[in-house]
Amino acid sequence: MTKILIKKLNKNATIPKYETQGASGLDLKACLEKKIIIKPGEKSLIPTGIALSIPQNYEVQVRPRSGLAFKNSLTVLNTPGTIDSDYRGEIKVLLINLGKISFEVTHGLRIAQMVPCPIIKIDLEEVENLDDTNRGEGGFGSTGK
Repeated sequence: MTKILIKKLNKNATIPKYETQGASGLDLKACLEKKIIIKPGEKSLIPTGIALSIPQNYEVQVRPRSGLAFKNSLTVLNTPGTIDSDYRGEIKVLLINLGKISFEVTHGLRIAQMVPCPIIKIDLEEVENLDDTNRGEGGFGSTGK
């Protein structure tokens, strides 16, 4: 198991945890002094009150919670959000309300999940031509329904 160091930036912050044995993501909770209302079509940056020290060659992805998305049309706008290994600031989640009614974010609400992922570094080499494939340049639905 890989260790990631965590710091509470707010005494009321909640340390993320896996909610089930098979969960791949740890739930992130809102850390708020007062509730935030997100109106339909609007977005808001929600603080979690925590910061991480992620090992080199890892990232933490911030992903939506399926229940929040299905039941309330609330999702992470830049999904998946990436927390780089050299970032030490507060983890904040950019939520957007895609629904038709306002949504109230309260302290302690599970707003997203974070999933640690290994990173593979690459070297890019510029060439004049790329190798051919059956697919070629086909994209955006080119392989059919």
